[in-house]
Amino acid sequence: MLKRLNALPRDTRDTLFLLLVIAWVLLPQVNELPLWCSALAGAVLVWRGWLALKARPLPGRWWLLALLAITIAATAATYRTLLGRDASVTLLVVLLTLKTLELRARRDAFVVFFLGFFCMLSNFFYSQSLLTAFSMLLGLLGLLTVLVNAHLPVGKPPLLQAARTAGGMALLGAPIMLVLFLFFPRLEPLWGVPGDAMTGRSGLSGSMQVGTIATLALDQSVAMRIKFEGPPPPAQDLYFRGPVMSSFDGQQWRPPRFNSAERYGVTANLTLLGTPVSYEVTLEPTNRPWLFVMEAAAQNPAPPGYQSLMQADLQWLVNRPITDLVRYKAQSHVDFRHGPLQRVPGLQEFLDLPAGFNPRTRILAAEILRDPRNAGANTAGLVRAVMDRLRTGGYAYTLNPGVYGVHTADEFWFDRKQGFCEHIASSFVILMRAMDIPARIVTGYQGGKMNTVDGFWTVRQSDAHAWAEVWQAGQGWVRVDPTSAVAPSRIGDFERLAAPDGVMAQALRSFSPTLLAQLRSSWEAINNSWNQWILNYTQERQLDLLKDFGFESPSWEDLSHLLLGIIVVAALLGAGWTLWDRAQHDPWLRLLARARKRLVPAGIDSTPATSPRQLAVLVQQKYGTGPGGQGQALHDWLVRLELQRYAGASGDERLELNRLRQEFDQLAWPA
Repeated sequence: MLKRLNALPRDTRDTLFLLLVIAWVLLPQVNELPLWCSALAGAVLVWRGWLALKARPLPGRWWLLALLAITIAATAATYRTLLGRDASVTLLVVLLTLKTLELRARRDAFVVFFLGFFCMLSNFFYSQSLLTAFSMLLGLLGLLTVLVNAHLPVGKPPLLQAARTAGGMALLGAPIMLVLFLFFPRLEPLWGVPGDAMTGRSGLSGSMQVGTIATLALDQSVAMRIKFEGPPPPAQDLYFRGPVMSSFDGQQWRPPRFNSAERYGVTANLTLLGTPVSYEVTLEPTNRPWLFVMEAAAQNPAPPGYQSLMQADLQWLVNRPITDLVRYKAQSHVDFRHGPLQRVPGLQEFLDLPAGFNPRTRILAAEILRDPRNAGANTAGLVRAVMDRLRTGGYAYTLNPGVYGVHTADEFWFDRKQGFCEHIASSFVILMRAMDIPARIVTGYQGGKMNTVDGFWTVRQSDAHAWAEVWQAGQGWVRVDPTSAVAPSRIGDFERLAAPDGVMAQALRSFSPTLLAQLRSSWEAINNSWNQWILNYTQERQLDLLKDFGFESPSWEDLSHLLLGIIVVAALLGAGWTLWDRAQHDPWLRLLARARKRLVPAGIDSTPATSPRQLAVLVQQKYGTGPGGQGQALHDWLVRLELQRYAGASGDERLELNRLRQEFDQLAWPA
């Protein structure tokens, strides 16, 4: 295969390599681009490769104009605009591939090179993961190789030679990149990813329809990572609070439309008990204004650059959607009380049920209240009765309970008797409200798993969970997790429902039951380090770095001054190195220049293009060839100087040059 490639004409070989690099750069964006765009880009690259292999002429200008017009129309139809991130990236990808059909001159090649650099950067609009960075580093080296190869002289210089030069360029640029990364001021919103880069991000939603959280159970992507200061709490206490749902229309749960409950006495009224748990959260981008903290946190956990506020339902919100990886510290109390201790008018909002929905659940509520065993029972007693029903009534915890109809609670309690956490929590809250007990749904994450490599707890989207809170007089809101009655292992031992393993995962498990888990833990530890030290390198951490350099109260102005100082010092060092390199540059040429200068008084003028042998002929014509004469010594020395350069004689060339340099001062040059 390599022999066949090397046998190709240079233009063909270079074009195929360029197309391969472009395909590599565009490949990570395939899932983000419209299907027609990916298909068109792939077809154009294959077509251009075929034209190169067959030495066919490139298509005419009208072909390109027609394809460009179709592309613009398709982009406008797909996005309803030609502006914005997605539309711009789509047009950029198509323009890059179409430009390969115009590779007629070096200027066209340069346009393709730099469009490739822009497409490479656009990958980071969609992902800033370590894998993306590594693949784009390879793409950068590929583009640099193509660029270097285009500047090499005619012939067929090996691509490996261009790759070595490109690698050297990248290594020379690495210190500059590191300095800019560490000290270039990170000023929002200049430094960061556009907000629409997080559109389509999976995760919890601002509303909950029965069945939506079950889809997250198959998503193994990381939601956040937790670093505890000290021993972590017990597994059953790892509840990370998110949106709280209290408004129900029969099909969907939503947060209250108005803050009427708070106006009528349903305030946070948070009382913290016991010893706090301190920890640090690294939260993945969600494009939502939610901060996930363990229940319950009273101190402000706002990340740098955000302002946060705790709602009456204990949910923490920030002033704008989280579109970047953020890190924040929090302190939570596993033991706490919150909410009004006495019944207030605002609690009515947590009793409302839409008319005409779940009639059998309402009848069940009446039966539970009439049951002699529950005579005189308070809220806690009624909750126990319902939990006993869940434990003993044949209810099951599953990801695939089937499609629920209009009366979701009726179907759960009487027909299907199986569901995921939101099926169970929703049916439980509806039943509680039907018994005149204020109740609401809390969504968030429950559980997690410690990575034994780096000690961080990883909370995944598959840990998304829904539970209930009921109001009890004298205690306020009390957490009740009805899923724990149906599937206790879901809460205690972190038993998760998951999708079946793929072929590769099954093969690894059959080879070694623990190998897959070890590989996954190691990879996630590496990814976490990337998140902690690269993606989460914020202005706050920049300023902390300045404190290590002796700045007492550093600011972004100090960063600018320090960066300017580094640039000045680097420029001076570069100038010094240039002078040194100039002094060391080709001592043979310097020696020849000295010889030409020494011959000027004798009327022997020459140019930098005059070779030593030509100078020897001029000396011979001037002084003759008498043995032992001045002209003969100069002639012989100049001939030896040329032989040292071009004859390729064996021996130490540097030693011979040193001899010539020593003899230079002993010769009788014209005065």
